[in-house]
Amino acid sequence: MIKKSIEISGQTLTIETGRMAKQASGSVLVTYGETVVLVASTANQGIEPSRGFFPLTIDYREKFYASGKIPGGFFKREARPSEKEIIGCRLTDRPLRPLFPKGFYNETQVFITVLSFDGENNGDILGTIGASASLAISDIPWDGPVASVKVGRVNGELIINPTNSVMEESDLSIIISGTKDSVVMVEGEANFISEDDFLTVIQYGHEAIKDIVKLQEELVAECGKAKREIPEIEVNQELNDAIDKLIEGKISDLNSPREKAERYDGIRNFKQSIVDAMSEEFPEDESAIKGYIEDKISLDLRKMTLDGTRADGRDYKTVRDITIETSVLPRTHGSSLFTRGETQSLVVATLGSKRDEQMLDNIEGLGYKKHMLHYNFPPYSVGEARPKFSVSRREIGHGNLAERAIKPSLPDFEDFPYTIRLVSEILESNGSSSMATVCGSSLGLMDAGVPVKAPIAGVAMGLIMEDENNYAILTDILGTEDHLGDMDFKVAGSRDGITAIQMDLKIDGLPIDLMREALQQAKEGRIHILDVMKEELETHRDRLSIHAPKIGQSSIPVDRIGDFIGPGGKNIKAISAEYECEISVEDDGMCVVMGQDQDYIDT
Repeated sequence: MIKKSIEISGQTLTIETGRMAKQASGSVLVTYGETVVLVASTANQGIEPSRGFFPLTIDYREKFYASGKIPGGFFKREARPSEKEIIGCRLTDRPLRPLFPKGFYNETQVFITVLSFDGENNGDILGTIGASASLAISDIPWDGPVASVKVGRVNGELIINPTNSVMEESDLSIIISGTKDSVVMVEGEANFISEDDFLTVIQYGHEAIKDIVKLQEELVAECGKAKREIPEIEVNQELNDAIDKLIEGKISDLNSPREKAERYDGIRNFKQSIVDAMSEEFPEDESAIKGYIEDKISLDLRKMTLDGTRADGRDYKTVRDITIETSVLPRTHGSSLFTRGETQSLVVATLGSKRDEQMLDNIEGLGYKKHMLHYNFPPYSVGEARPKFSVSRREIGHGNLAERAIKPSLPDFEDFPYTIRLVSEILESNGSSSMATVCGSSLGLMDAGVPVKAPIAGVAMGLIMEDENNYAILTDILGTEDHLGDMDFKVAGSRDGITAIQMDLKIDGLPIDLMREALQQAKEGRIHILDVMKEELETHRDRLSIHAPKIGQSSIPVDRIGDFIGPGGKNIKAISAEYECEISVEDDGMCVVMGQDQDYIDT
């Protein structure tokens, strides 16, 4: 057994290997405080052919026994992954996936299991560290290691990996992943943080990441396995030369500015025409022909963008045309239709009582969630017909990002004691549907009469970069630009500051000055969108929808709560039935009455 340790924020982070799961390609046990996470990574042996994608599976699971709990329900065992666990999977997948080398297509699995939870140190950050360490010491080809940290801020002081108790006082929660040289992923929320403060957080977090990466390198030096050889990708030069002759001078026309459907149809028809023309000489190479043409199209579009012309003809800073409608659905409590270019989100806000809160049963204990945002992405939104069985990880991740962006703007529960559910239906998509959800959600809340602290908007930024002197920062990226770009950078917030941010880099390193420029350009785009939103709805409606439940609040002496409720709830049930309302009483005597008739509530 080999063990390496480091002190972080007054607690010891330990990575050990050689004691558990020894038949995996690589396995480690990560301990921080009394939280223990086992990570095992395995890849199929041999050489597997290309499938058009890299089959990587990240599975993050929190076992109830980790905190001394037995799962609820009839079967009394862990069921399908919770939203929290799915977010944990994504937080590990995003920094790891780009570091697998081209040409490696073997089925690869990383299992992250929280075995012990101390109530203060969550397993998600440890899972990413463990996943990196297990891959780094294994024979699986991979260009890590990486590490993740969470940064909080209490009374202006930045804290690495704050405990859950400390996080209750923190005004930001930002997860940063990176190598020893650069940041590769950022995910977080904040209470209206400035761009300069955000950059300070990134730099502060990266210093801690360097120490954790160094710890992993020491582990690899002592017990790392030799990496598998990846066969060189064979280049069929004869095939490529034949394709070049047929496509010469035709690629630029495919990238001329046009709408999404016209562009995609043109590219699809062009690829098929080349395949048909080469079918006799190269009958088995359809996939290779299409892939080669797609690479040529992407390279040409990157060059065209760097020369100043984007796929739809915009300049770097222009936001697509925006149209907004509110109160679009007659019987809902609040609704908005937000359209930006070819991306469209219909958001519906629903107000409910305390009984409508979402119950969360996980290793942290039983809890309740007052504010929810659900994001739905049906296949028709991108003109496709495919099976839709359940909510995807992507839908959960996008909904979570939008929810965190909106959360700081919501009123305190004491001032507005409603459970709030937002649902975003993506009706069309050509890039940045999660940020359209943020804008539509803020408008839907205001349309419902929710007294938000400030309107929130979001914008997706992109980057195409050849070097530090030749790059293009793109505002409000298209789906095409997201695919071929070097960065996906989503920023949401108000006029005063950032509330949520998500960044994924596909390149090694992003200079801090370039990141500062991207943040400033994102702020300009965000304020432009807020200006357009203001034209439709400057602030929240002065009254709730006639279809929304009405609420009244009062208080009763704590020693009279039992008399008010009555034996078996007899008194409170009788009052609820007589006045057609719901009544909830808190332990401190606060009484909340909800119903459809304001006169009954006032009575």
